[in-house]
Amino acid sequence: MTTPAAFAVASLESAAPGTAIDTLRGAADVPGGFGARLRWVRERATAFRAEFAATGTPDVVATFDLVSLPYPTRFGLWRAPLSPAPFLSITNRMLLIRWHDSDGRRRTLLFEPSDVTLGRNTPYFASLAAKTPAVLRKATVTEHGTVPGHLKAAGIDPAEVDYLVFDHLHTQDVRRWIGTTRPQPDIDPDSPVEPLFPNAKLIAQQHELAAMADLHPMQRPWYQPETYRDLRTDAVLAIDGDVLLGPGVALLATPGHVLGNQSLVLNSGTGIWASSENAIAAECLVPQHSRLPGLRGWSRRWQQEVVLNANTIETTADQYNSLVLEKTIVDRSQADPRFPQFFPSSELTAHRLSPGTKPTFTHGALRHGHL
Repeated sequence: MTTPAAFAVASLESAAPGTAIDTLRGAADVPGGFGARLRWVRERATAFRAEFAATGTPDVVATFDLVSLPYPTRFGLWRAPLSPAPFLSITNRMLLIRWHDSDGRRRTLLFEPSDVTLGRNTPYFASLAAKTPAVLRKATVTEHGTVPGHLKAAGIDPAEVDYLVFDHLHTQDVRRWIGTTRPQPDIDPDSPVEPLFPNAKLIAQQHELAAMADLHPMQRPWYQPETYRDLRTDAVLAIDGDVLLGPGVALLATPGHVLGNQSLVLNSGTGIWASSENAIAAECLVPQHSRLPGLRGWSRRWQQEVVLNANTIETTADQYNSLVLEKTIVDRSQADPRFPQFFPSSELTAHRLSPGTKPTFTHGALRHGHL
């Protein structure tokens, strides 16, 4: 049995926005295996840091909370935790970034603008919800706001949004955001879905788009490929690798969690940040400073410097190297220099029903400039 083809990648627009970055290209071709690739990544990441800092800063970076929800502890903290809680809590946040191109045109990008309502149909979460009593769901899931609601409160017209980006497309259903070419029975059975963001392009790595057309059984619980079948293909940009989108705004290919994973990298008033779901807490990049039961000892015992978010294990060593890349690129937090400016797109959040999973440190929000 194969997953229904989502769409033909060849039919998507391929004119990448911004400027291709070559500094980090070629890790997969390094001879000698994953250890050699890791050394190569560290060296190149240091070079990229200097290059990227010189590109400038965006005008605005702001985060908006979308939803807090339960997530299996053995996924979020992989093999390290000692907590008895089967689930921890994570908070999904959207980042809004604005900058001006060299020609003076203002650009607006939304990172992780999840449609929480339609995301519930993801097979894994739909199955989990079906087995969870309503009273427990109410106690463990908190919706903080919606993408349209946050934009309205910020005074931003959806027509102003140029780019929609996710670190990867697990759980994501973007039909209401970029529109469809045919009616959708679960949204509008009579007419194609009109896009909320009529001028926006969804930017995704071509490797992930290709994978969605024929998912492996290990991937299927996390995707909704059928929702991509009728998307407006002119609203999707397939990119290959690393791209500088604007001053202090870049997308870097960080394979592992999924083959087509990508990370948002930003240069702000406090230095360089990275955001992805390769880890669920800043302390997962520096477990020696963590008070989460198990992390410090596990890291020391197994001589591993990072703790992965491993709900899927497509290529674990690649994900490890990608997280080290992010760790090497970013600056340290001004609030607590022990922790890196790694902003998880789904951040570990303390919850009374999840003992032993209270994070040592959280960023909570990211602010740069003024809306």
